[in-house]
Amino acid sequence: MFDIDKWQEIFFTIKQNKLRTFLTAFGVFWGIFMLIFMLGAGSGLENGVRQEFAGFASNALFVWSRKTTIPYKGLQAGRRFRYTLSNVNALKKKIKEIEVVAPRIDVGTVPMSYGTKQASYSMRGESPELTQIKAKVIIAGRFLNQKDIDEKRKIAVLGQSVAKELFGTKTVENNPKEIIGKYFKARNVFFQIVGITKEVRSGNRSAEEEEAIFIPVTTAQQIFNMSDRIDWFVCTLDPTSDAIKIEKEVKLTLAGYHSVSPQDFSAIGSWNTSKEFQKFDTIFIAIRGFIWFVGIFTLLAGIIGVGNIMIITVKERTREIGVRKALGATPSSIISLILQEAIFLTALPGYIGLATGTAVVFIVNTLLKTLKAENQFFANPLIEWKVAIGALILLVISGTIAGLIPAILAARVNPIEALRDE
Repeated sequence: MFDIDKWQEIFFTIKQNKLRTFLTAFGVFWGIFMLIFMLGAGSGLENGVRQEFAGFASNALFVWSRKTTIPYKGLQAGRRFRYTLSNVNALKKKIKEIEVVAPRIDVGTVPMSYGTKQASYSMRGESPELTQIKAKVIIAGRFLNQKDIDEKRKIAVLGQSVAKELFGTKTVENNPKEIIGKYFKARNVFFQIVGITKEVRSGNRSAEEEEAIFIPVTTAQQIFNMSDRIDWFVCTLDPTSDAIKIEKEVKLTLAGYHSVSPQDFSAIGSWNTSKEFQKFDTIFIAIRGFIWFVGIFTLLAGIIGVGNIMIITVKERTREIGVRKALGATPSSIISLILQEAIFLTALPGYIGLATGTAVVFIVNTLLKTLKAENQFFANPLIEWKVAIGALILLVISGTIAGLIPAILAARVNPIEALRDE
């Protein structure tokens, strides 16, 4: 029940000790502000890294070849070998845990032209499975399909930066469908445009993808005299399988296809996103734990300050408390008075610190988006509502704990001894 007399006494006590009250309240404010700010910074760091991998399958395995380092079966070290489409098909049949495989040929930077416009962009031989491994947004038309692969069609999908260079930004943004069906020339070969794509993620790697031209892998092999060769491939693995074990099996199988020593671990390069995502999860769990550890102990310092001040307040008001008890005040009313003051000194600056920290994180987030300054290291800092509610509950509990010991001391004051207190 609201007791106006108690609150008048609380505010009177605060006015009598303005500097002491301000410094105590500032300690609580700073503790909760730093906790919220660090949590926002931690989420920005995590979101930046995760944004760099946005659209990537979390169970993908990238595989490429290197030079051999160990002589094997009469073959010298330093030999360079190439994978083939036959390798990829055989690998998928042999290892059941492989879901899809997407081979790639890096044709290189290719001069191209449309009408009077000329430019040079990276051209890649790809397969339809690529979209199951790396998400792409189709602005207009479609991506590659199996018929393109089987019939070795001379068609192409353009990254949006290539389309803007050849056809103009306004056309790509306002009416990209006009571009579909048109032809451009690259290395004296005409390709029909069947689609325009853009990336889900942002940053440098996104720019690389949007400045590329995608053609069927079989078309690239035929036009550029590459026989059955591919440069590298990526596959997705069954999420329920042991990704590390399957990675080793893939390497051993490929080593057998190309007479590479099973002990020549550096001859076959790989990147397992399952392992990387696990590492990132472990790192960010540790970061969040560290932030909570530092933040809570910073807040605890402020709470201890509140507790100390309340103990001093009780000692200063010993005579007053004695008079109250002599006049019939119950221990519960004394405890209630001290607890209310402690909770007030904790909750109010805490709420202000919570609101200020949230506002600062929101402003930083807005500025990053407005200035387009988000990158792979920091992006979209946020404070979750669960965290805010948790912080509020923590404040109330902290205020209660801070005032509990002083309140108990006040309730135990002997009225006779208190009246003798100088």
